[in-house]
Amino acid sequence: MRTVMLEGKGDFTEWRNAARALLQARVPPQEIDWRCREDAARDLFGPTPEALSDAEADNVPQSGLTVPQAFLPLAEAAICHSDPARFQLLYRVLFRLQEERALLEIRSDADVAQLHAMEKSVRRDCHKMTAFVRFKEIDGGTLRRQFLAWFEPDHHIVARAAPFFQRRFTDMDWVIATPKGTAAWDGISLTTSTEPADNPMLTDDTDMLWRTYFSNIFNPARLKVKMMQTEMPKKYWKNLPEAELIPGMIASAEASVIAMAERAARDAPLFHERLQAAARTVPEAPRPTAGTLEELREEARTCTRCALHCKATQTVFGEGPADAGTMIVGEQPGDQEDLAGRPFVGPAGKLFDTVAGEVGLDRSRAYVTNAVKHFKYEPRGKRRIHQKPNMGEVQQCKWWLKLELDLIKPKLVVAMGATALAALTDSRQRLSDLRGRMLPFGEGQTLLVTVHPSYLLRIPDAERRAEETARFRSDLAAAADFARKAGIGDVSRGIAAG
Repeated sequence: MRTVMLEGKGDFTEWRNAARALLQARVPPQEIDWRCREDAARDLFGPTPEALSDAEADNVPQSGLTVPQAFLPLAEAAICHSDPARFQLLYRVLFRLQEERALLEIRSDADVAQLHAMEKSVRRDCHKMTAFVRFKEIDGGTLRRQFLAWFEPDHHIVARAAPFFQRRFTDMDWVIATPKGTAAWDGISLTTSTEPADNPMLTDDTDMLWRTYFSNIFNPARLKVKMMQTEMPKKYWKNLPEAELIPGMIASAEASVIAMAERAARDAPLFHERLQAAARTVPEAPRPTAGTLEELREEARTCTRCALHCKATQTVFGEGPADAGTMIVGEQPGDQEDLAGRPFVGPAGKLFDTVAGEVGLDRSRAYVTNAVKHFKYEPRGKRRIHQKPNMGEVQQCKWWLKLELDLIKPKLVVAMGATALAALTDSRQRLSDLRGRMLPFGEGQTLLVTVHPSYLLRIPDAERRAEETARFRSDLAAAADFARKAGIGDVSRGIAAG
């Protein structure tokens, strides 16, 4: 049995160097006894460490050892765990990976499951540290303010969590002391130590601020004790100034809810009544004239014909002259259009403006709208990713598009994209078969079919994107030429800012 002695305080390099030498010597896991120096110091009768001899190290092969990329972040986290069995587990997984390359993909494997559990526990401990560290100001005798905090982590995470605090509190000097080490920032360098520290037992005026804040955000009507203890485990309470309020707040929660219900029946404060009175004195805006675009736009603000209105910020109606000879029909609003309430103001709209300006198609003389008036998207983190509307949603919104066509009566309609084509014609023909052609449409009207500018933005290949943009420019040039020959407005003024 070979005994390997480590400091065992979250240093991944220490374990990696020992594990690499043992693995290259093909020492099987069951022949290694991994130990922490602190544990060994308490065990007077424990085995003596037996590292690789110089001769063994010289004869170790230096190639052929590889691990999947996913192993390193798991190992770097698990090495911070406080379980003494972590070294043996990591080496066992490492040893097995030399033959079982897909081992980490088998989440039901006992070793893999235990490794992921350790990584999750360390990650949670880091999260709790960032949430429950409470800095207290001390007099350091320097120009920069200095703070000290005490925290009791479950694992060896001080060095792992320290960069977060350096980024968050870079404008002040601070020290975070724990039983498992210390981190310090002096405005220039971040230093960490694995030496255990003592609790300084500090208090300051911010303790009262924490209590005041916590008591004011506490809602007894939504109290869930188990959930609260999951988010703020009891083991952290002794170092949180606000935690001393929790038992009393839980005990009085029912009475507080009753008191809240009684207060709800009282009259609103006087200032509230004054605000309401002031609102009543504001004259209502005059209603738009019946049968006009303004009336149609006002009605569309409250459209609930399909479910898209539930998530969209607002209806994005068309804009432009009521007597426009040219109508540009896009597919649906994007993220920026949804926020601004105007069509074609995002990246696709800017591309359209640029190309239209190059060929002399005046957007300010055209009526610009979309086949669908609400933004359809899928939330992904903080972003809203565009989703194509289905035919049911297109058919519901076609009602508004028909009313716009009836009121404006354009001579030329430009359908940009397959959704616009489907809404205008109910055609099942492919857009590519109709693109660039002047087609009869309605009574004395003409339809020109082209792609949507957002399609051009999604083409990854630069050469193909340039070719498709040139075709799009040719389509808009045909529209401008048609408008010029038909005497539809002044098409030579360029694009108005939109």
